[in-house]
Amino acid sequence: MVEHVVVVGAALGGLRTAQSLRSLGFAGGITLVGEEQHRPYDRPPLSKQVLLGEWQAEQTFLADDTELARIDADLRLGERAVDLDLPSRSIGLHGGERIRYDALVIATGASPRAIPGTPDLKGIHVLRTVEDCLRLRGELETATRVVVVGAGFIGAEVAATARKRGLEVTVLEALPVPLSRGLGPVLGPVIAGIHLDHGVDLRTGTGVAGFEGKGRVERVLLADGTTIEADIVVVGIGVIPNTGWLEGSGLELRDGVVCDQHCKAVGASDVYAVGDVARWYNPLFDEEMRIEHWTNAVEQAMAVAQNIAGERTAYAPVPYVWSDQYDSKIQIVGRPGPSDHVEVPIGAFDDRKFVALTRRDGRLSGAVGLDEPRKLMRFKRLLTTRPSWEEAMAVAQELA
Repeated sequence: MVEHVVVVGAALGGLRTAQSLRSLGFAGGITLVGEEQHRPYDRPPLSKQVLLGEWQAEQTFLADDTELARIDADLRLGERAVDLDLPSRSIGLHGGERIRYDALVIATGASPRAIPGTPDLKGIHVLRTVEDCLRLRGELETATRVVVVGAGFIGAEVAATARKRGLEVTVLEALPVPLSRGLGPVLGPVIAGIHLDHGVDLRTGTGVAGFEGKGRVERVLLADGTTIEADIVVVGIGVIPNTGWLEGSGLELRDGVVCDQHCKAVGASDVYAVGDVARWYNPLFDEEMRIEHWTNAVEQAMAVAQNIAGERTAYAPVPYVWSDQYDSKIQIVGRPGPSDHVEVPIGAFDDRKFVALTRRDGRLSGAVGLDEPRKLMRFKRLLTTRPSWEEAMAVAQELA
């Protein structure tokens, strides 16, 4: 019988797990351990509203005092988990304390990748935490030239925000097409076109060899030997799941905590994982996946809470991610792959308003929408049925 749940990680996934447990009627103890000093907050606004200066950090908080009282959790902020002992069902904190659990939820998220050999120069930033955001926002006040390394969603959103602030922006992407991992070689250039329309200097197939400056970054050295002047550099080249504290615990770790279809960690009967750190088997797509997006953290937290509460629930979602850049909303559902066939049955690329469908093995694999939210979400629902390509195109014809 589960009487005490320990959740390690007090960001979106961890908080939603605790909230879901209470909503399901769980009356036992909940301990919520968070490494950051802040109460749980929302990360997507950090690259947009907060970085732009439209919001203060407090506007990102996910739970007010009333909600925290409802959850009735032992909220341990500023505490870092350093190890997991499966036989004793306990975790260790950096101050030496051990906390026992009946069920453990790992929601420790991920950390930004660094460029090897990055020197200790002021002005080189990553963006993950509210402190990262506020430091970067403060420096943007006096900057003129911003270089963003990496054209994924974080890099693209930071670039868009910097351009909104009137700054000169150069985006460097090592791959030949921006956003190619998520959108592929056909759709990636369409999104890149939005940035070109807004005056971003976008350079693809461009590697970074290093950074130069005296105490503060002054220029970026490219792989071809040329340089770009920079007042600020923002590195957004992906993240690494925070699993170091679990090394040697007996859990299977492989680019995340490996879990079954119920989000239960392989190697333990009472340990679950949620959010960016979880790698689980999705039976709907017959695929093991790890997803770093907001919607997944929320939906996965509910599934884990249901499993802890005794409702054996397979977690089989249709992945969904969105990104707001300038005045455009990009949305992706399913699992579009870089080699999938692409068709645009709704709208047109040139109009910057469309829904593109992707095909793999005769079936709909995903859909990508630009400023077509209502139509795009029809395909999210459709993907739950594993539709054929013909079925998907019939729906598209109805919506066009």
